[in-house]
Amino acid sequence: MTTAPIPRFAVIGHPVAHSQSPWIHHAFGQQTGIALKYEKILAPLDGFRATVDTFFGEGGRGLNVTLPFKEETWTLAGERLSPRARLAGAANTLWIDASGAIHACNTDGAGLVMDLERLGHAPRGRRVLLLGAGGAARGALPALLEAGSARVHVANRSPEKAERLCADMADYAVDVPRSAGALTTIAGQWDLVINATSSSLSAHRPLAVQLSYAAGALAYDMVYAAQETAFLGEARRQGAASCADGLGMLVGQAAVSFEIWHGVRPRIAPVLQALRRHLMQQ
Repeated sequence: MTTAPIPRFAVIGHPVAHSQSPWIHHAFGQQTGIALKYEKILAPLDGFRATVDTFFGEGGRGLNVTLPFKEETWTLAGERLSPRARLAGAANTLWIDASGAIHACNTDGAGLVMDLERLGHAPRGRRVLLLGAGGAARGALPALLEAGSARVHVANRSPEKAERLCADMADYAVDVPRSAGALTTIAGQWDLVINATSSSLSAHRPLAVQLSYAAGALAYDMVYAAQETAFLGEARRQGAASCADGLGMLVGQAAVSFEIWHGVRPRIAPVLQALRRHLMQQ
């Protein structure tokens, strides 16, 4: 009697050593009783496609993709993109079908909305300010529109980029008003302020913007860190009632990938709590 091989998954990026994806997916596997192998793969900057082909050629079942390969992943999948990925112009989850064809999805936006719901700040009916217009914002905007936000405004250092992002999604969730502009011209009060810029990754590029937070508002930074980010510290000083980093989004998007691959949606809360304890011990 032969034993079926344990299915193999991985996260691929450059760099990739910092990734918590193996820890998260092994925790999901233990929770759901699903055996799996999950590893980290460092791909050469000029060798992403070859690395993906080798992984699947050796029997791999699914890949999570991190920077800087999300846009290349979108191109790689061709017509086999999920609606989320097609809108975002980037993808972070790959898998193959029975014929060996590669499919791709973007789970970032779904992970964000799941975490906002967990925090008691579901976007439905709320005024949402999205800071940034890069890849992270492109992944977030469709999910925020689909979630039924009362209004979404995209603000960016370059207002033209923010306007282009909104224009690209003009035909999606048309009942939700959306607008765009510069970081220096933000007006009005906001129930949800989401930082999708890279400012929290660098102490040399602080996001200097004055905002008006509505009563009970949440400031959310897509970046997660052991200490409070500069964006969240400033949000607290400006009157945000609640602040949260992006660790819950990380676990949420991983849960959506796990469901795509295994057909089971794991519980996020216990894994998130355990991961935060794990990171604090490092």
